[in-house]
Amino acid sequence: MESATGFRPHRVVVLALDGLLPFELGIPHRIFGRPKDAAGRPLYEVVTCSVRPPGPVGTDADFAIHVPHGPEALATADTVIVPASYELGPLFEEGVLTGELAAALAHVRPGTRLASICTGVYVLAAAGLLDGRPATTHWADAEHFQRLFPRIEVDADVLFIDDGDILTSAGVAAGIDLCLHMVRRDHGTAVANDVARRTVVPPHRDGGQAQYIERPVPDPQQATTTGARAWALGRLHEPIQLRDMAAQESMSVRTFTRRFREEVGVSPGQWLTRQRVERARHLLESTGLTVDQVARDAGFGTAQSMRQHLQAALGVTPTAYRRTFRAAAGR
Repeated sequence: MESATGFRPHRVVVLALDGLLPFELGIPHRIFGRPKDAAGRPLYEVVTCSVRPPGPVGTDADFAIHVPHGPEALATADTVIVPASYELGPLFEEGVLTGELAAALAHVRPGTRLASICTGVYVLAAAGLLDGRPATTHWADAEHFQRLFPRIEVDADVLFIDDGDILTSAGVAAGIDLCLHMVRRDHGTAVANDVARRTVVPPHRDGGQAQYIERPVPDPQQATTTGARAWALGRLHEPIQLRDMAAQESMSVRTFTRRFREEVGVSPGQWLTRQRVERARHLLESTGLTVDQVARDAGFGTAQSMRQHLQAALGVTPTAYRRTFRAAAGR
């Protein structure tokens, strides 16, 4: 609801399906329920609806929940989030929406941002919203999902995928990563980091879900790459060579690279670029440094190099990124 000052929080509507996982249903409420502007006003309003009139919805636990809104609430959403369910029935088996679910989704307005957590992606896929687009889901369901929806570009290794107006996440806790990412996209790193700190979770997890797939447990006596990562984070403004990171752990470059990928899920170079992008985002949002100065402090060296990396990672230039979040801070 818009106030007399013209302020209106972003409305997030969470679609609760029978057989839902209570933990995943709670993620959007926890993450989006925290952010506030400088005046203390909530930046988001989160409501829950079902495909039926208000009433009980079964869960995968030994209790049901009372959902206060019917499917018409979807028509009021700026963002719709579909958490996982263990009772998708023909949707999971044949990739076909039930009449009840199709009727509910018909309430969603064009241009609404859509997101799924874990197997909630089956709902978006069956509705034909992901054809020709990238998406992810829980790694254990990725092969089945790809067979059922061959026109979707499935990536089973990532925690979430941001494809603009549609975002999908991997299983369970990856929903936290996804929701924090949306807060970061909407209001910047400072707001997202504050939410993460209050929720006692990392603001950004490195790597992807491939690192959580069952694999031989490493020898606890083996050295890790933790020290090298901490060393690099304190020197992002300097040139950092792979051999220098390996030297921090007294490893060969080959051993260090292998161990790093096992622990983090990406190569040292990919990780370093990601940390520099995050550093640049923070500086663009929170300081008056010029783009050239931000590029140097983040370790990109030149504004052109930083521009290329931000364009690849975020789809915007440094100047456009700063303009967006300065405007958001002024609202």
